Amino acid sequence: MKETPKYSVIVPVYNRPEEIRELLESLTRQIFTDFEVLIVEDGSSVSSEEIVKYYSDKLAIHYFFKSNSGPGPSRNFGFEKASGKYFVVFDSDCIVPLSYFSAVEDFLKVNIVDAWGGPDRGHESFTLLQQAMAHTMSSFLTTGGIRGGKRQLDNYQPRSFNMGLSRSTYEKTKGFHFDRLAEDIELSVRMKKLGLSVYLIPQAFVFHKRRSTLTAFFEQVLNFGRGRVLVGRQHPGEVKWVHWFPAFFTMGLFVMPILFFLFPLFGWLMLFGYVVFLFLVTLEGYVKSKSILVALLSLPASLVQLIGYGFGFLSQKIQNLTQ
Repeated sequence: MKETPKYSVIVPVYNRPEEIRELLESLTRQIFTDFEVLIVEDGSSVSSEEIVKYYSDKLAIHYFFKSNSGPGPSRNFGFEKASGKYFVVFDSDCIVPLSYFSAVEDFLKVNIVDAWGGPDRGHESFTLLQQAMAHTMSSFLTTGGIRGGKRQLDNYQPRSFNMGLSRSTYEKTKGFHFDRLAEDIELSVRMKKLGLSVYLIPQAFVFHKRRSTLTAFFEQVLNFGRGRVLVGRQHPGEVKWVHWFPAFFTMGLFVMPILFFLFPLFGWLMLFGYVVFLFLVTLEGYVKSKSILVALLSLPASLVQLIGYGFGFLSQKIQNLTQ
């Protein structure tokens, strides 16, 4: 390992030591190894330090503990401590395929980029529910596909579970401005406004583990919805019609019973539309996973995703109006 590595991997962690273990284990298997790892413990009560020590002879790894401030400032803390030419951000609940850095290297050899992102996928080791949630979060039908389509190679908004940027990009942007809630989207928007080149690298994907329960998943996507509104408030024009879709989906569920009472035909037509939509999501889940159980679990997962995001979006909109 060189004294000054090409890549610095920054991972904030909060009370998730076992997830860090899986992430670090995957990093030990990388084909390309010119990188260091910085674990930033964000005021956790359940420490990851012992796990980090275990990997100290397998990785060029550094451990830092700081008071809790949220993932945005924790990543900025890591950027300040990093020594690499490029900074790579992963979430603690990711598993990194062995070819990740090789894919990034191949891309950078033929493209000059200031920042990049990559898609996420489900992993066979994930629970069936986590695989279903991974499907719904990446499905174009549930708006997840807007994060990683092939048509967006040079117009992509990287997410913090899989984001890379050059040191000079960090110096220009000063990193994350939001503490939490869409802090990655806000940074992506700012990078584009500065005229920086931001690309999607399709081959540089990660396996992204979702929450273990639908309740926890609901809380997560609710914050996603709130965060998108906050980004729109900071950067007018960044809330598109597609971001309104979960809100309309959620409102439709409340309107439907009224339509059945007042205009039964329209109520039935709306119900038919919902059934067809959810059937397509379930069918897509089966095509992707080849598992009937994952496909069936995609039904409640997609409902939780859309209703949670929609409710968070609407509640933040209302909160903004009352402030």
